[in-house]
Parts: sequence; C-alpha cells; structure tokens
Amino acid sequence: MNSFPFKIILGSQSPRRSALLKNLGISFTIRSKEVDESYPASIKKEEVAEYLSRKKATAFLEDLKENEVLITCDTVVILEDNILGKPTNEIEARSMLQSLSGKQHQVVSGVCISSISHAHSFSVVTEVYFKPLKKNEIDYYLEKFQPFDKAGAYGIQEWIGMIGVEKIEGSYYNVMGLPVKELFEELNSFKS
Repeated sequence: MNSFPFKIILGSQSPRRSALLKNLGISFTIRSKEVDESYPASIKKEEVAEYLSRKKATAFLEDLKENEVLITCDTVVILEDNILGKPTNEIEARSMLQSLSGKQHQVVSGVCISSISHAHSFSVVTEVYFKPLKKNEIDYYLEKFQPFDKAGAYGIQEWIGMIGVEKIEGSYYNVMGLPVKELFEELNSFKS
C-alpha cells in the first residue's frame, strides 16, 4: 500500500527498521551516514531521541532531491532518569540487563520526516515492565543474541523479550525501534 506522492528514503542501517517499514507495504530505498549521536546535557531525557532523529536528518539534507522524503529515527531506553544507550561490550550489556531486571522503564523513539522544504518530528513513548531476570537467563541471552546494537542491550522481539517482559503500555513496534502506526499516519499527512 504505497500510495504516497513522493519517494521514501530510510536514513538508517537498522535491519529492524527496514523490516518494519517493508511490512507496512511501503517502497523505500536505504541511505546511511555516520552521524555523531551526542546531545546537549541540558536536554530533557524524553526529548533526546527526537533531537537525535532531527540531527540525523540534517546530515542527509544536502543529498535530498525534489519529491524525496527522508525518514530518520532514534530510540533510547530511559531507566530512572538515566539513558541506556547501546552497550559497547558484554560487561556493559550485562550491567544494563541487570539494571532493567524487575523494573519499569521507558522506550522513546523519535522520528523525523524531512523533505528539502520542511521537516516534521515527533516522539512516541512505551512503558516496558521486566520481570526479575535470573543470571542464567541474562547469560544465555548475551551468549546467543549478542545485543550490542540495541539501546538498553535488548530486543523485545528476541528471546529475552519473550521470557522477560511482563507487560508493555503503548506501542510494541516502538520498542523494536520504529513506531509504525504513528509513522504511517504522519506520512499520510506529510506534504513534501
């Protein structure tokens, strides 16, 4: 169902975002750039993902053409007012999963939709509740799935999400990294 009057560009190397967009029935091409994902310390934690999605969009603007619309996204995990990014190694991943164990946290995805003439950004928040995780569950997950490319060191669609997430409030797909319902609605109202 790709009835958009513009060509869609996904500015992401994430296989999950690509698969979710494809499952929406949207035709798109992928472009990627390395973007510095730093942000000002003064920014509110719940605004970081949207800030980073806009920052990523800016990196692509000079390459956009007429009739092209760019989608950029960033997802952060917020636990007790701390942002958990992507772990750089197994020690960090283990620490993140231990800190999420038995607690509620927020997953915030920020999305920016851009054309050469304007941009629109938005955020979606999902509350995620983990059961207390056992050491052997964390060990198994880290060994088998190596979640080093995921904010908070986990993918909800993977084994740890299946056995560890007690409930969520909000969008499941947002936790995967792309709030598809909201994105689809925003694309339908976007004027390139």
